[in-house]
Amino acid sequence: MTVTLTPPRVLLGGLLVAAGALFAAAPGVHAQGRGQSGGSTAAAGRGAASSDIRVLKVRDNIFMLTGAGGNVTVMTFAEGALLVDTGTAAMANSVLDTVKRLSPKPIAHIINTNASDDHVGGNAVLAATGRRIPVEVVAGEGAMIVAHENVMTRMSAPTGKEAAAPERAWPNETYHLDEMKLSTRFHGGEPIQLLHVPAAHSDGDTLVWFRRSDVIATGDIFMTTTYPIIDVAHGGTIDGVIAGLNKVLDLSFVDFRSEGGTMIVPGHGRLSDMADVAYYRDMVTIIRDRVEDAIKKGQTVEQVKAAKLTRDYDGRWGATSGPWTTDMFVDAVYKTLSAKKK
Repeated sequence: MTVTLTPPRVLLGGLLVAAGALFAAAPGVHAQGRGQSGGSTAAAGRGAASSDIRVLKVRDNIFMLTGAGGNVTVMTFAEGALLVDTGTAAMANSVLDTVKRLSPKPIAHIINTNASDDHVGGNAVLAATGRRIPVEVVAGEGAMIVAHENVMTRMSAPTGKEAAAPERAWPNETYHLDEMKLSTRFHGGEPIQLLHVPAAHSDGDTLVWFRRSDVIATGDIFMTTTYPIIDVAHGGTIDGVIAGLNKVLDLSFVDFRSEGGTMIVPGHGRLSDMADVAYYRDMVTIIRDRVEDAIKKGQTVEQVKAAKLTRDYDGRWGATSGPWTTDMFVDAVYKTLSAKKK
């Protein structure tokens, strides 16, 4: 397996500038520029086939892994490693090998931002190799898996029913309120806050805020590869996505003229900052307003699709084939806005 290491970079005056020297790399690790991901954009959108994992150093002890399906965030600390999402099941061993190169310590915690297969697929494999802390209290147990309770609902099933995921992949700690704070003592002194965003990509979305390091992992609320993926069947709505993007902006700070500052790890795509999220939020809001206006005029979903209300953004975000097309996005927007009207 080849692991590619990428130095963090920031935009200043429109020019890409290296934000720090490369740190020592393990054998087989080499440097790449910011924003490069494993495989094509389409592959990054919903699970890559390549065995290569690319690593971007976001902060001194926080890394972004791409090429495993959904992006994986890794925070290393003295007692272990914490992961935000685990990629697809097919990429679990590659993710595990990469994490071992970043830290010799076991995986202590896994946080899932949603229940999609490309974010929870590696749970079982990665958790089984981990060790939760404090070791003297929970010796012999695998990594703690934390998520919103709706993620647990999606992955599990009532007695006698077939679950969507094996039991060993399920969260073993959930929260049901607006937020959850993890103790700094067992996370290298890092204050980590989980923020629930209801009815966004789904009904179980979590933003993960590394407060001291000034990093936010957004899950599928924000992506740089496609229009928002709205899982209508599982409670997703366009208004919830916009609310989630606004929440990310509320938590973020800039370095200079909307660039740099808070680093944002999207569910798919390249490392971003506050400006990237703001542009994405504006695009999504404009399309929402256009579709909403069409609904008020009595247009059907087919008429809205034919009107191509997304045409000025399709060159950047659209797709006519693959797992998430422009028509699928417009259909999801129409459905959730029509339901709100009722």
